[in-house]
Amino acid sequence: MKKEKQKGNYTGINKLFRSDNLQVLLNKKHDGTFREFIGDWKWIFSFSRRYRGIIVLYTIIGILGSTLSLGAAWVSKLLINIIVGKEVDKVWILLGTMVGMTLFSLIVSSINSRLFTRISIHVNNDIQAEIFDKIIDARWKELSAYPSGDLLNRFNNDVGTIAANAIHWIPNLIINIYSFTIIFIALFQTDPIMALIAFLSAPFLLIMSRYILRKMKQYRKRVLELNSQMMGFEVETFYNFDMIKSFGIFGYYSKKLRGWQKKYKDFSLDYNKFEIKSKILLTLVSTLVGLAAFGYCLYRLWTGQILYGDMTFFLQQRASLSSGFSNLIGTVPGMINSAVSAHRVRELIELPRETHDPESYETLKRYADEGIAVQMKDVSFGYNLEQGRRVYEHADFTAKPGEIVAVIAGSGGGKTTLMKLLLGMLDAENGSVVLSTKDGTEMPVNADLRQFFSYVPQGNTVLSGTVAENMRMVRDDVSDEEIISALQTACAYEFVSLLSDGINGKLGERGRGVSEGQAQRISIARAILRNSPILLLDEATSALDVETEERVLKNIIKAHPNKVIIVSTHRPSVLKLCNRIYRITDKSMEEIDINAAQELIWRYADMPAASENRRAPIPRAPYGQNPLLPKSEENIIPKNSNEGWWNND
Repeated sequence: MKKEKQKGNYTGINKLFRSDNLQVLLNKKHDGTFREFIGDWKWIFSFSRRYRGIIVLYTIIGILGSTLSLGAAWVSKLLINIIVGKEVDKVWILLGTMVGMTLFSLIVSSINSRLFTRISIHVNNDIQAEIFDKIIDARWKELSAYPSGDLLNRFNNDVGTIAANAIHWIPNLIINIYSFTIIFIALFQTDPIMALIAFLSAPFLLIMSRYILRKMKQYRKRVLELNSQMMGFEVETFYNFDMIKSFGIFGYYSKKLRGWQKKYKDFSLDYNKFEIKSKILLTLVSTLVGLAAFGYCLYRLWTGQILYGDMTFFLQQRASLSSGFSNLIGTVPGMINSAVSAHRVRELIELPRETHDPESYETLKRYADEGIAVQMKDVSFGYNLEQGRRVYEHADFTAKPGEIVAVIAGSGGGKTTLMKLLLGMLDAENGSVVLSTKDGTEMPVNADLRQFFSYVPQGNTVLSGTVAENMRMVRDDVSDEEIISALQTACAYEFVSLLSDGINGKLGERGRGVSEGQAQRISIARAILRNSPILLLDEATSALDVETEERVLKNIIKAHPNKVIIVSTHRPSVLKLCNRIYRITDKSMEEIDINAAQELIWRYADMPAASENRRAPIPRAPYGQNPLLPKSEENIIPKNSNEGWWNND
């Protein structure tokens, strides 16, 4: 991997240190984005404030630990001097003191470690929970711009970085400043020259290590990018596992995986090589500084100015002073890394939220049993208007209680977009999407009114777990009998009952263990169990045979005669069951009859339009009459205009 040469334009005090991390802060101050950096850290601290009492305790214990460490070194110095001087009467006192301080220091460090781990877990969970809730409540259009791998990387890796630094960055900064200060004072009071040698060696070593700090930043940024890309590849691969096996293209994906691994390996090895060279250089420089300090101590010892214990104390604390200075400066990269991660996470949290209106749900709830209609009025919508990607212009759509309404269009014609507009997952640019009741009450769709919908999207939506667990995710208070009833309505219980544990039989990820058609019927049964007034089936019966498809739809409308059923389909067999048929074409939506609909479906399927390939014309069920129920008086919706909004003139 070719190394990119870095061009450092260092300013101010950073001309001395030449640190990219410090320059990031200086640049932010000059270009006006430092406030953004501070905002990221304020957001991080909003979580740590909840644990400020424990954080203060963590800081105090850390300071106490540093004090005990210096005290133990001082006692060790005295002990060595006593042994060398053969002052036996004082040995046991100092030895006992040293053992006691060591044990106490061990206890303190253990408590600190426990506190740090405990707070880290709490903060990590808090941030993840908040992000999860915000992601779930983000508007679908904006959220869909983020690849799933990138979302997972932000949700896990970035949150982990934030959680760690949220609780220990300031405490460690305080502890490192305190440790550095007391060590320097202890050395200076004992030997000012030795203190200066130790003090001056610290920034010298820091300047030598600036390249490692810079490379650490580059490495982290590149690792985040590679992790996001690899995670996205892995998610897509395992999600489409059946397709990969069916095409026999596992070799292609295996090659892609190895390609990603090679990128990661090349980058890691390149960084490792640089790290080894840098550590060798730093070790040599540190050794030279250590030899200088050692030579000075030997001279003082040789001339009788200090004792052997003093010498060991000087050398030990010189190393501690350099280490403390490095730890102190090392908080800067951690601070920057956390701010970068916080900014990435805040992008998700600050995505536009969905519209909520709990009062609208309470208003419509009492009409749920008698039926709720859904309408689109003069709706215009597009995904990317700058590129002219408009799906609808001035589109109208109506579906009323007791009706089965079909929506047909070519592939990519806007059927799924319609479903998302009806659910309020997408917002119309112009016009409105409303739910209406018998007495004329209308409410614009919003996230809270989604409770009146049951949606079965395209594809397999069965999750790993038992059949009952899959069902209860929409209503956790239902009995086994209600689950079985919903499965029977969806013609699913006939195969579920054959599972080893019936409704408690386990299914694998994406419903492994049942066929595609069976998985669709479980998904439909789950939507039925929700018992919402409006049922949306987005190609949800595509894997069923014609006979089963017709039985399922008949069962639903018989069990729930006031339910609205909206079906997007490519299949002519569904059309004979429908009261209304809408065609999406040329950015508009028009109602057509069954014969025109069948002609279009054959055309969308790219089939010849010869008469033998078409079904004979089938009369559509009249408005106001349920096509799936026997023709009787009780199944004819009254035509009296006083009876309500569902009448068809």
